[in-house]
Amino acid sequence: MKIGSIGYSHSHDKTFVMDRPHGTGAWLFLIIKTPALFEINGVMQNVKENSFVVLSPQTPCRYTALDDRYTDDWLYLSAEEDNAGFFSRLEIPINKPVYLGNVQELSQIMHILTYEHYSAENYHEEIEGRYLEIMFMKIARIIKNGKYQASRPFLEKNASLTHIRTRIFTQPETVESVERLAEETGMSLSGFQHSYKKLFGVSVKNDIVSGRLERSKRLLTATSLTLDKIAEQCGYASALTFIRQFKARFRKTPTEYRKGD
Repeated sequence: MKIGSIGYSHSHDKTFVMDRPHGTGAWLFLIIKTPALFEINGVMQNVKENSFVVLSPQTPCRYTALDDRYTDDWLYLSAEEDNAGFFSRLEIPINKPVYLGNVQELSQIMHILTYEHYSAENYHEEIEGRYLEIMFMKIARIIKNGKYQASRPFLEKNASLTHIRTRIFTQPETVESVERLAEETGMSLSGFQHSYKKLFGVSVKNDIVSGRLERSKRLLTATSLTLDKIAEQCGYASALTFIRQFKARFRKTPTEYRKGD
């Protein structure tokens, strides 16, 4: 089971329509966050917010907003024959929307999956695969138990930390300091650092450096920006700090990296 593409909390206005009369050609998983109108195999049905659906590759489907907006998390899985067996073993319905009542924890896993899928960090594919299995096993457990078990404070804290980690890697220039991040969560500095490392297995300071340097690598290869500009767009106060951290991490200067030396 491998992710082809993925998106987190995508929102569209009431004119949005996804129409696949011959199926999507891949397995499609949706966490549906707003009321929607679905047509699956010719059967029309209203789907409540906080539902999910797994659609098989050749299943005709069409869906659109019931109100002013349509919002979902989505992922496409490769069209492997064993996927049907995987969902069958977990007793997860296929081509049938299922109302869960609360999808926050699942949505946060999708948030993490989105980050890992587009990450270039070590082991990102392996981590992505583990989270994917965990998510579907959690869905299976929710269905089997007939109720949602995660507490709201736990979900809200994880949502805040996951949002911050995504920002660190996608918008590193907006991250001022660990102290400022802790203030944003309403947590003490020590509590924030402990919770962050417990959830992600790495310190927030290390992630900030990784987020800045990974973005700098993309800018070095895809643009002709000066080192001063790259440092600025990656959240560094000076190019000297950027160069020093880059060389310490990659054993070469940014200029050497850009030249391919």
